Amino acid sequence: MPPKSELDRLAVGLMVLFCTVWGLQQVTIKLASAGISPVWQAGLRSIGATVLVFAWSVARGIKLFERDGTLWPGLLAGLLFAGEFALIFAGLQFTSAARGVILIYTAPFFVALGAVWLLPDEPMRRAQWLGMALAFCGVLALFGESLLQPVGAAWLGDLMLVLAAMLWAGTTLTVKATALGRASPEKMLIYQLGVSAAVLPALSLLFGEAGVFAPTALVWASLLFQTVVVAAASYLGWFWLIRHYPVTRLSSFSFLTPVMGVLAGGLLLGEALTPAVFAALGLVGLGVWIANRPRSGPQR
Repeated sequence: MPPKSELDRLAVGLMVLFCTVWGLQQVTIKLASAGISPVWQAGLRSIGATVLVFAWSVARGIKLFERDGTLWPGLLAGLLFAGEFALIFAGLQFTSAARGVILIYTAPFFVALGAVWLLPDEPMRRAQWLGMALAFCGVLALFGESLLQPVGAAWLGDLMLVLAAMLWAGTTLTVKATALGRASPEKMLIYQLGVSAAVLPALSLLFGEAGVFAPTALVWASLLFQTVVVAAASYLGWFWLIRHYPVTRLSSFSFLTPVMGVLAGGLLLGEALTPAVFAALGLVGLGVWIANRPRSGPQR
């Protein structure tokens, strides 16, 4: 399948599905954290997903070890991936979840800024900047009330979350701008899962986490969902999309994830669904639509 310059129905449908899954992930992380320490949980997820993706690749005859110039960018992507999740889990110990979500979802802007230099074939149009700004306003509307509450010395956590967003953007740009972007989605993902499977447990030990301290059926089911559905299946799909579609357009959809997470929290955990949730969903939807409208007429 040759690369495309616009998103078609398949890409849009997959992105909505993946954002829903990633929103559900926030619920399952919260559920699993009742029995597994956060960074240790992320490490276990990466270990399990590495095994699954490797088995999938072997079954399909996908070559993972041939020399194709992806080793160094693959290791870089893996370190960025591991650093992102370590910063997210550590940063949330110092700042509120609402502030954390806002800061993490500045990543599409970092992708767009990096694309100016690294991806000259994917220029950002004014409509895309406007759409991303509207979508971000939707996320701000969703969490604005919590952002106004005092959180003490949250600057350290805020800084960690901004750095995590930059690492997320760096991973995406590394995949798209190097030889790694020509590899199979399975190989792209193996690099990231494999490196994070080694790094995250070591970081958990360094942080002095308890590890698995209260295992229950719900805790294990939540971890299983993260491992199989999120880290293996949805990430494979995401890297397939990155390989075949413009990454700046795909990134605008990521603003749906926090909205889906709040909706999932309301439906599954009984958390309040306020008018701000539906206002945010409308703004994000409008922003994504504007950012991904087909070109019409001459473009500047």
